[in-house]
Amino acid sequence: MTDAATMPKRGRGRRPIADVRADVLEAAAAVLMTEGVGGFTVEKVIVASGVSSATVYKHWPSRGALALDGYLHAVGDEIAVRDTEDVHADLTRMVTAFVRMLAHEPAGPVFAQLIGAAQTDPELAAQFDDHYFGPRRREAFALLDRAKARRQIRADVDLGLLVDLIWGACYIRLLLPHLTAQLTTNFARAVVDQALVGVLLDTGSSQA
Repeated sequence: MTDAATMPKRGRGRRPIADVRADVLEAAAAVLMTEGVGGFTVEKVIVASGVSSATVYKHWPSRGALALDGYLHAVGDEIAVRDTEDVHADLTRMVTAFVRMLAHEPAGPVFAQLIGAAQTDPELAAQFDDHYFGPRRREAFALLDRAKARRQIRADVDLGLLVDLIWGACYIRLLLPHLTAQLTTNFARAVVDQALVGVLLDTGSSQA
């Protein structure tokens, strides 16, 4: 039997920053998903992670920034883009994955709370733009641009408007409580179908 005297001792040197960040993000995700945005505080994350306040505040300058990073750590990359050269199927897959995330407890309600908090928290709003909305919009634009180049969608389509029509419908149902239950995979398929009416040129695209 191994006792304390023979167990390998952990060195006192500074830990790699990647390990420290991982501990903070695990703690932030746990606090956020358990207590929601209203109960989320940096102090609770510091206690749960065992990381110093100086280190936490060095990397996350605001409560909102830490909360969003914790959320993204918890949900992972739920809507990764895959370009199979079938724009209808690819968009349907992306929106379906997004809707499933929004409809899941507690991820969906917490996401809605974060969006609400961003309206009065400039740092959180900036984090959303830099780490969530911005990258995902760029991925969607790139997917649609490639579809344009393949002549699967009309050359005159306003890609920004198309992206807003699709994802905006999802956000409306997330943010209006009496509609949240309607965030279903059937809804996701219908949104893509309706948004692409008159946009698709390639009749061979899958309608699955």
